[in-house]
Amino acid sequence: MKNRVKIILFSTSALCAAGMLAPSVAAENAAEQPATQAVDQTEDQRLAAFFEEIFQRNLNNSPIFQSQLGMKGEDYGKWDDFSDTEAQRQNEETKADLARLRAEFDVDKLSEQSKISYKIFEYLQERALRNFPWRFHGYAFSTQNNPATFPATFLQNIHRVDTVEDAQAYISRIRGLEKAFAQFSEGVDIAAAKGVVPTSFSFDPVLEDARNVMRGAPFDDSGEDSAIFADFKSKVEKLDISKKEKDRLVNDAKDALLQSLKPSLDVFLTKVESLRDKSVGEKGVWALPDGDDFYKAQIDFWTSDETLTADQIHKIGLSEVKRIRSEMKKIMKQVDFKGDVAAFFDYLRTDPSNFFPNTDEGRNAYLAQSKGYIDSIYADVDKYFNILPKAPLEVRRVEEWREETAPIAFYNQPTPDGSRPGIYYVNLKDMTTKQKHEMETVAYHEGAPGHHFQIAIQQELEGVPTFQKFAFFGAYIEGWGLYAERLAKEEGRFTDPLQDFGRLQNEMLRACRLVVDTGSHSKKWTRQQMIDFMLENNPMTEEDAIKEVERYIDNPGQALSYKIGMLRILELREKAKKSLGSKFDIRDFHDVVLKNGAVPLPILEELVDDYIAKKIAA
Repeated sequence: MKNRVKIILFSTSALCAAGMLAPSVAAENAAEQPATQAVDQTEDQRLAAFFEEIFQRNLNNSPIFQSQLGMKGEDYGKWDDFSDTEAQRQNEETKADLARLRAEFDVDKLSEQSKISYKIFEYLQERALRNFPWRFHGYAFSTQNNPATFPATFLQNIHRVDTVEDAQAYISRIRGLEKAFAQFSEGVDIAAAKGVVPTSFSFDPVLEDARNVMRGAPFDDSGEDSAIFADFKSKVEKLDISKKEKDRLVNDAKDALLQSLKPSLDVFLTKVESLRDKSVGEKGVWALPDGDDFYKAQIDFWTSDETLTADQIHKIGLSEVKRIRSEMKKIMKQVDFKGDVAAFFDYLRTDPSNFFPNTDEGRNAYLAQSKGYIDSIYADVDKYFNILPKAPLEVRRVEEWREETAPIAFYNQPTPDGSRPGIYYVNLKDMTTKQKHEMETVAYHEGAPGHHFQIAIQQELEGVPTFQKFAFFGAYIEGWGLYAERLAKEEGRFTDPLQDFGRLQNEMLRACRLVVDTGSHSKKWTRQQMIDFMLENNPMTEEDAIKEVERYIDNPGQALSYKIGMLRILELREKAKKSLGSKFDIRDFHDVVLKNGAVPLPILEELVDDYIAKKIAA
């Protein structure tokens, strides 16, 4: 999320496609005329037509976004244009869109709902323009973002093959990777010339996963198919066509993999290796040119609160760490543990009963239990929500070939047409790092009532502009995920004290993020200082602490969104409770928070204030 970094191959468009950004790209020859000339349209209708014009123009320009939405048009076999020339063109159109918004519409004539949409759209355009100058400051690759694995992940999970034409589009996308990787190399060179080169610890895992893409047929004689080749074969095998036609498609895919993907990845590997000696090392972005200003821009982007400073956030984090440690000690007394917090952390890290077997049976048990937690939410969900997502939710293991650089856990949104469900992915590479006591809270955060409720409901909204269904604001989205963990506690979940400790552990993780993210990028903490702080305040394994810390260094500001967003949602809820007294209904409050999709925190506060005023007046 994240328009952060255009040079990261696939990143900007992929994040748009994942619903993490309102699309800001624009097709050529965009209309320069007012949204409509019809004199009989209301201001609301004119504004809605303008929003839809912009959205469809942007959608037409992004084959990746189209596929994420389940669409299969004439661009189904293409990637987006990742060149900086295209990024600059899009930026100019963003300026024009904002100018048109302000010149062509009278806000006073809009309905309350349209005024909200106006504010959200305006904020998105202003944010895109503010962040455009920093597009080369984001790292071209990292432990969380590997351009080499994205194509395979996308084709496997997003590119559907229902017809021969779909299979040919799959092959076309493989062949299109030569141009895409060339654009990636161009962007890397521009960034390097500016003094922006990825962190030293990113190189080996990124290269390893890139090589994993080429393990198996048709790249070698290991006896097994590579993940991408196996995926294509599996999809083609299900088509109702002759064996001869299937063989032809498979052979064409084989040729494309050898003639386009392999040389593209070879170029990628060479380019990455060429940067190793120029790496920024393990330092925060303070070490980059204009790093302090860049970090401030990232704080603003991820929190949507321009008033917050790094020092303020650091202090909030330290205060929250202290509070949560106190609550942890209460649970330690409840389970009659003799020892201090550090000893209890060590107990959780080493107790064999706190882990599933490091086998496929253990992994399946983890997935099954996670699904059970999510299913339990739906048992009495009507007590807390008026609106529920229509899209189903699945729990899946991260594919083995991308485990090295995949996050610990994450959510993939469904398609609006229902062709793909919402998916809670969990990385089960090493079960010795997956502590049982934290799995319940992660299920609520990534699944229900967390990201699945918020993101799926956002996509299913009616009566709002299409762009609003895909708007991204980190503090709102991740704040809701963390709030959902707290809500599950209030609903009566976490009956096991250790699982409740896991909830506190996850909240502690988010509090620590405020400390170490600002520590790294503003206070010049070393990577080891960050790891030590995480281990001192969390029972996570050292491997997980390292993975977390490297993520914060690579993606400045993103880790701030969780706790800042949660705290604001809780503050607004308490404000509503105090103001409304017996009139307060948590279901209505959740409606207010969810009914407009993701919004920046200042707008969320306006929405809650309006809800309170209307409820009092009723």
